[in-house]
Amino acid sequence: MKITREIKTAILVIASILLFIWGYSFLKGRDLLSNYKTFYVEYDNVEGLVNSAPVTINGLTVGKVSKISFLDTSGKIQVELQIKSDFPFSKSSVASIYEPGLIGGKQIMIMPNFEDKSVAESGTVLKGNVKPGLTSLVAERLTPLQEKVEKMVVSADALLKNVNSVLDAKTKEHLKSSITNLDSTLAEFKVASHNVNEMLAENKGKINNTMTNFDKASGNFAKISDSIAKINIGATVKKLEKTLASVDKIMADVQAGKGTLGKLAKDDALYTNFTKTSKELELLLQDLRLNPTRYVNVSLFGKKNKPYKAPVNDTIKK
Repeated sequence: MKITREIKTAILVIASILLFIWGYSFLKGRDLLSNYKTFYVEYDNVEGLVNSAPVTINGLTVGKVSKISFLDTSGKIQVELQIKSDFPFSKSSVASIYEPGLIGGKQIMIMPNFEDKSVAESGTVLKGNVKPGLTSLVAERLTPLQEKVEKMVVSADALLKNVNSVLDAKTKEHLKSSITNLDSTLAEFKVASHNVNEMLAENKGKINNTMTNFDKASGNFAKISDSIAKINIGATVKKLEKTLASVDKIMADVQAGKGTLGKLAKDDALYTNFTKTSKELELLLQDLRLNPTRYVNVSLFGKKNKPYKAPVNDTIKK
């Protein structure tokens, strides 16, 4: 059978139309020659998401975005997904818009809920959310830093203005004078430091001897401390407390008039009698000293005793 030129032209036109339809569908995110499942996700904002954006599960590309359109007049946006994988995921899985890098644009990542055993079929509406990308995170972190930098710049500007207002010509001259005096002081300090070094070098032997003596004194003090530590100070203190308690008791008895010392301290009649007896004893001794013959009479030849005469100068007052 001979194919005419008209049939060949018709076949070429039909093939061109089919190829155009397939190419147009492919560019719009639809593959007419592949078997795929269709899922829908609703978002409030899909900024940066475009048609044919990859759809991944655990980092593996399993499909692409086929259509993005408004759902209704509320402003919600519906995204149609074409999934070419047979990997089962549940109806409660979440489709998150995320930014894998600075250049690649935004993609959709399906996060399966493995605890839910209900498998999502073609046409299921999945839950959606938007994860902040790297650019958003950087902008979020840089915004407060930018505000702080701006405040710091304003404060630095005000500080510089105040410094310029303070550093007038007179103040600058004072600062120069102060720096000159500081240089002189440092020079004098250098000379003094040199003299101290020379003095230390000259008296190095004496300093060494002093330190040696100090070490010996420290050792002796350590020995004394050990000796003091070995002494039973607690027993000594207890004995001292008992002694002081006894002394307190004796003093209390004296104050109460008990015992000999108490009676001597508190009994006025006893004190008066003791004073009177002492005075009489003193008179007796005085009389014995002035007239010994009155009390001691030794006569070898039988002489008579002389009559008693009162002393002329009696030193005892009556």
